[in-house]
Amino acid sequence: MPRLGETVRAAVLDTPNAAPRVVSLPVPTLSPGSALLRTSYSEVCGTDVHIWRGRMPGVPFPIIPGHVSVGVLAAASGKLLDVHGERFKEGDLVTFLDVHETCNNCWYCLVAKQTTRCPHRRVYGITYGVNDGLLGGWSEAIWIKPGVKMLRLPNALRPETFIGGGCGLVTAVHAMDRAEVRLGQSVVVLGVGPVGQSLIALSALAGAGQVIAIGDPAGRLSFARRMGATETISLSLPPAERAAEVRRLTGGRGADLVLEGAGAPEAVTQALDLVRDGGRVVVVGQYSDHGDTPLNPHRQINRKHVEIRGVWGSDYSHFYRAIEFATQWGDRIPWADQVSGRYGLDQVQEALEAVEQRQVLKALVVP
Repeated sequence: MPRLGETVRAAVLDTPNAAPRVVSLPVPTLSPGSALLRTSYSEVCGTDVHIWRGRMPGVPFPIIPGHVSVGVLAAASGKLLDVHGERFKEGDLVTFLDVHETCNNCWYCLVAKQTTRCPHRRVYGITYGVNDGLLGGWSEAIWIKPGVKMLRLPNALRPETFIGGGCGLVTAVHAMDRAEVRLGQSVVVLGVGPVGQSLIALSALAGAGQVIAIGDPAGRLSFARRMGATETISLSLPPAERAAEVRRLTGGRGADLVLEGAGAPEAVTQALDLVRDGGRVVVVGQYSDHGDTPLNPHRQINRKHVEIRGVWGSDYSHFYRAIEFATQWGDRIPWADQVSGRYGLDQVQEALEAVEQRQVLKALVVP
């Protein structure tokens, strides 16, 4: 376990497309209200690939990636309490809200009640650079700055289950709030990566009558069945034929809800073709800018009377409920089985390439 005053190893990206390198960095002196985690797992998600490929604007290279992580509390300064008023103690297994410095003082925080749009928010592993400290999960230790909100994992929740869902599960919880699934509705999920898999599971558990998964490769489609999909459609089927198949499965109407979790811009256009008249499309997967996509506002939106909702980021409530949900359902929903690759700090380029090429469903860095 790292001790204060020592150095720890961390994987660093110096510039876009550069080979990651492992460096030794000092463990910070803990100011009141801060803590130090010994990292157990940190996920490698699509966002990390976007950072590596230079598709995320404003990233302060060099950077330690890794925004959703699990670790053991190694040290704490001061009395740190959870939302129930219980004190965190050394040895606790925790995760933390990767979004930091949401101000609770601006128009978005106080009037709109949309803290994910706070202009002051910072994010571990994305908007902090190496010079800011141990603020990414691809490190032997993570510095929990004062004010960062930790969440204890219950004894009944395996850390592999929570991190197997990871960012995708937390994002899906937010998306489900936006989707408002009703009992018996038909749901199409576009994309069968980690976000799509959790969208499938949560839609099924919310009572959807049909959950139709669209994506590739075949192994991920097969896994979607385990997560609760009632039907699957491969991308080998041309878009027009996919739309025809969805209509066939939904009484000729199209889906009540389409949840886009693919990340490709054309998936949004496809979603508008799959949703029924008067239905709802929730755009979840467009976290980075992959470009424009053509659509016909009259035919695909207005005449169809379609509602479109976006999803951006997560707040504390989404992490909290993801933990509660994974604790209750983790023995029946195979989030842990999504982990198909584990990589040491010296192997993070291999991990990034595996995620980029869809060779793994979920990759973890295990420092």
